[in-house]
Amino acid sequence: MKRVAILSFSVASYAVFFATFLYAIGFVGNVAVPKALDSAPDANVATAVAIDLALLALFALQHSIMARPFFKRWLTKFIPQAAERSVYVLASSVALIALMALWEPIGGVVWSLDSTVARTIMYSLFAFGWLLVLVTTFLINHFDLFGLRQAWRTFRDTPYQPLVFVTPWLYRVVRHPLYVGWLFAFWATPTMTASHLFFASMTTMYILIAIQLEERDLIAMHPEYEQYQAKVPMLIPRILPARKDARDLQHEGR
Repeated sequence: MKRVAILSFSVASYAVFFATFLYAIGFVGNVAVPKALDSAPDANVATAVAIDLALLALFALQHSIMARPFFKRWLTKFIPQAAERSVYVLASSVALIALMALWEPIGGVVWSLDSTVARTIMYSLFAFGWLLVLVTTFLINHFDLFGLRQAWRTFRDTPYQPLVFVTPWLYRVVRHPLYVGWLFAFWATPTMTASHLFFASMTTMYILIAIQLEERDLIAMHPEYEQYQAKVPMLIPRILPARKDARDLQHEGR
């Protein structure tokens, strides 16, 4: 029964995540949702900024603290190891739902593109960003990232095997293609409002901080990551070709 409960919880957590992910596309892109990033403002600017900053801080703290090894060790004193990732996924989804539900639009237009071609390009880059995020999760094992693999192996009574450190093709271009996708998704818009600019600026700042924390943990877990870090750029691809031996890391253990 315990294994069934863990698997059921994992599947439910993933379902909440996937629904939240789809809603977030509409929220950021102002499409097909009742309240979006750029909806009409209801509060004055100072109040809206304070509320939005608190929501973003809550999401950032949840996302960062729960991802740290020390928190995982503490959490698994109370819950099964196989459910830890699913708890993180569910908590992240709840934090994002709260952000979208309570977000206070600020109002005001920073820029607006009138050209049909320019708007089409921006919407295409927006779609590219979300697609890149999704594709990247599969490159690094989508089902492990969202806790399903851990729960399934427990259900099958198979010992969990951590993923090895590999560098699939996108990871030989930049170290963090997932974050590159988020940056495209957040910044590519034909109409940049004050709300959108604030959201994109704050999330970009968080991404840059999160990368430092994440890479510190990766170096501690995988000494070979430091060599990889020296060879592959963080977010912006090199104009000149990377050195050929960067591919050799694909065969090293994670």
